[in-house]
Amino acid sequence: MMAQRPPAAVLALPSLLALLFLAACTGGDVREEPPDADNRRRIVVASGQDVTGKNGIRQQLIDVWNAEEGPQGFEARLVELPGSADQQRSQLLGALQSGSAQYDVVNLDVTWVPEFADAGLIRPLTDAAVRSPDDIIPSVDRTSYWKGKRYAVPFNSDAGLLYYRKDHLRKAGVSQTDLSDGVTWDELREQIDAVKKHFGSQGHEGWATQLAPYEGRTVNAIEAFTSAVPGLRLTDGDGEYAATVEQLTAGVAELRARTSPPYTLDEASESREAESLSAFAEGRTTFLRHWPYVYPTLHETYGENLGVTRLPGKAVLGGQNLAVTSSTSEQRAAKAAELIAFLTDPDSERCLLRAGFAATRVSAYQEPGTAPPCRHAPAYAEAPSASPTGEGTVRLPPDRVGFSRDILLPSLREGVHRPRTPLYGAVTHTLITELDALYGPSPREGRPGDTQIAKNLDEALSKVLPG
Repeated sequence: MMAQRPPAAVLALPSLLALLFLAACTGGDVREEPPDADNRRRIVVASGQDVTGKNGIRQQLIDVWNAEEGPQGFEARLVELPGSADQQRSQLLGALQSGSAQYDVVNLDVTWVPEFADAGLIRPLTDAAVRSPDDIIPSVDRTSYWKGKRYAVPFNSDAGLLYYRKDHLRKAGVSQTDLSDGVTWDELREQIDAVKKHFGSQGHEGWATQLAPYEGRTVNAIEAFTSAVPGLRLTDGDGEYAATVEQLTAGVAELRARTSPPYTLDEASESREAESLSAFAEGRTTFLRHWPYVYPTLHETYGENLGVTRLPGKAVLGGQNLAVTSSTSEQRAAKAAELIAFLTDPDSERCLLRAGFAATRVSAYQEPGTAPPCRHAPAYAEAPSASPTGEGTVRLPPDRVGFSRDILLPSLREGVHRPRTPLYGAVTHTLITELDALYGPSPREGRPGDTQIAKNLDEALSKVLPG
């Protein structure tokens, strides 16, 4: 009998379509800063797009801070930068270096902090910018430092997770369909083999991830490298090159093994967040490596058929940190630090978690009743009440299998960093380029072996990094 492929998801669901759109577009409508009529009491916050949508949780938190400041206080304004993460970085660098935009607070990707700090574009922060620092997840908090000084405060974090279709596993006769306690790569391959045997190999593969020539490829590479070589760091604390050819060879071998054609889609080498999410939504894969923000909508779409667990091996930390620019006046810098302290305090972090972000504080993951109550954004509270900013209540998914506490929090605690260096842009470009040997067009003579790719990568990284 001909094998049946799994049924496709109903992509007409508005929430899933919206999620696919957000995954495809990291830029949104730009909140233009008005003419410089009276900027003396204005705090301008520059950030990428809020994945919780228009007038999302970030804007709601800023609105509450403004309400507390009152008409005689300072007013914070959010400017959302369009384009991809790389384009946003270029915009921020250009604006701060030239002085063409009067940004007081910048929401930086965690990999940008050393670069902006080393260039003198952001200033060291005092204790006034962070409340209850011991509550911040240590691995996450380390992304806000450079050479022993705090330059930022974690706003929201991120770590790769493994989503899966329980109904696929049941139909394939897999005995263990609840993987919330974790899964190894060997166990995952066994489950993929079982699913492919049942559904057939045409049009269905095991897992989807992000291997296109952009930052997603770097993230997958670091996860494979650090899984293969525990403790591996491409750079040391001073940003100098610290890896060896032997370590890189083991890392490349692991990356090749987990992303080889028997387990991934033919178009995997061109997949970004949107394409990998779409493949999973269409039922063309059973497993998906993606970020926490897709969980609420995927759960709404698939309900009991959706599973989520920690990635096998290591997961890379992502997220954004808030920093104060060096160009702003001392008075505005002090007020900007107060704003950052508010936006990252325990209550705000609970609200961010409820909205779909990965919170940066341990307290945010506690049980309702012991966790902060999310007073700053009542629409996201456990028992929503009327919001002073006029927001309605928000429909939130149940905390399936202790998702946030038992899966997301441990992933963040044990997450690994991408190379910490002011030259990160050059490092990620080098990784993406050299790993094209695995994912680019196959040469006539065949792809090079792991050792050769590792030697080429070692030589290239040695040229762009000191040490």
